[in-house]
Amino acid sequence: MSESRAVLLTGAAGGIGTAVTQALLKRGVTVYAGVRGPAPQLAGAIPVRLDLTDPDSVAAAAQEIDRRQGGRGLHAVINNAGVIVQGPLELLPEAELRRSFEVNVYGPVRVLREFLPQLRQGHGRVVNIGAPAGDVGLPFAALLSASKAALHALNDAVRVELAPWRIPVVQVIPGGTRTEIFAKAATASADVMATVDPEALRRYRSAIEAVAAANARTPLDPVGKVTKAVLAAVLDTRPKARYVVGNARIFDLLTKLPRGTRDRLILRTLGLNKVIVSR
Repeated sequence: MSESRAVLLTGAAGGIGTAVTQALLKRGVTVYAGVRGPAPQLAGAIPVRLDLTDPDSVAAAAQEIDRRQGGRGLHAVINNAGVIVQGPLELLPEAELRRSFEVNVYGPVRVLREFLPQLRQGHGRVVNIGAPAGDVGLPFAALLSASKAALHALNDAVRVELAPWRIPVVQVIPGGTRTEIFAKAATASADVMATVDPEALRRYRSAIEAVAAANARTPLDPVGKVTKAVLAAVLDTRPKARYVVGNARIFDLLTKLPRGTRDRLILRTLGLNKVIVSR
């Protein structure tokens, strides 16, 4: 592995981002660790302040990394940062809709546009971290599903757009992974639900509890599985267009079912077929 290879990784401050950063560093890759807040404790990585919701911040990060690289460009940009916005779509405030798309869709687009010149210089590639919800819409995760579906579509379109420059655009789809992101999402959702009309929330209470119980029963994959897939996407000479990891393969099967059958299976799996709703 050539130590001249350098990558930008967004969302490096925790979970999958931290695990991937550590794995790349062990392979002699220079890692620019994009973080929104205080720099993470990642020995060997180069922290870069990067707020995906702020175009000026993304542009400044691109300028800083270009200066550090001295015209050598980048081997890869890994769009890992993302948020999970969950809750009944009817009750989610406008700010949550915007937050979901700002981070999960507009952010990766801004990063791609700003860093493409450096990817051309380095004969690099783009790696986008998607989600199974981008392929199968999940109840009470409508904004996650919608924003990741948009990212998946962008990934496929840009893969063809950049093919003349031989810049691979790769998608990694992790399943539920044992990181802190789900606890953070649950806390954020509880905070939002505490601000909505109690009567409106009461209508959804039994359904929310059923989904929470089903999610608690769902086994999560170790972070090593997705780390291995991201390393392949970044380091393989000829990466695949799509890596589906661990329990995300179940969702690939769901996409092949008739929609009515799929809906009934999701209802039963989440316990929503037994929920009694009130008007």
